[in-house]
Amino acid sequence: MFISNFAALLTTAVGSKPLQAATIIGGTFILEDAATLLAAMQVAAGVLSLPLALGALYAGIVLGDLGLYLLGFLSAKHAWAKRLVPPRRKDIGHNWVSQRVIPLVIVSRFVPGLRLPTYTTMGFLRAPLQKFTIAAIGATLVWTSCLFFLSLKLGTLLMGFIGIWRWAGLGVFCVVLILVGRLAARLYNHRSSL
Repeated sequence: MFISNFAALLTTAVGSKPLQAATIIGGTFILEDAATLLAAMQVAAGVLSLPLALGALYAGIVLGDLGLYLLGFLSAKHAWAKRLVPPRRKDIGHNWVSQRVIPLVIVSRFVPGLRLPTYTTMGFLRAPLQKFTIAAIGATLVWTSCLFFLSLKLGTLLMGFIGIWRWAGLGVFCVVLILVGRLAARLYNHRSSL
């Protein structure tokens, strides 16, 4: 449903760059990898310009990352959070996270399912915001660019070979992407437990 609605919104927004950008940014808040794939497919179809698609994707994903950090930061101010995490443990956590901001952000960007808990925890423990922001921007530029250009190449191939069935090909690609992410997470967890 998200895929068809998102594609329909982008197609409807042709001629209105602000509406196209807002659609992509909003899509990243729902499913950022799917929004990246769909934006690339729309660029391949000639419905969307490359700079607009990438700029909106970068903006939406980084804003989402900062939103997760802010969510953790704000939750640390509530009384229930202060009861759950004593000040000494919070200080220990802050020191540990502050020394590992960049590796934590990079691992979280590339392993599905880690961004929400990692970024909110970093906000909760007040990891340096400037370091977090720079790491989030860098990791987003690398991951999103790779995924976008891979999807763009795949979209161009799919349009040439299977035409209207490209959406089925996109679905298969999404499933493969999810399975590879789960496999990477499983391997990472197995390696961590050794």
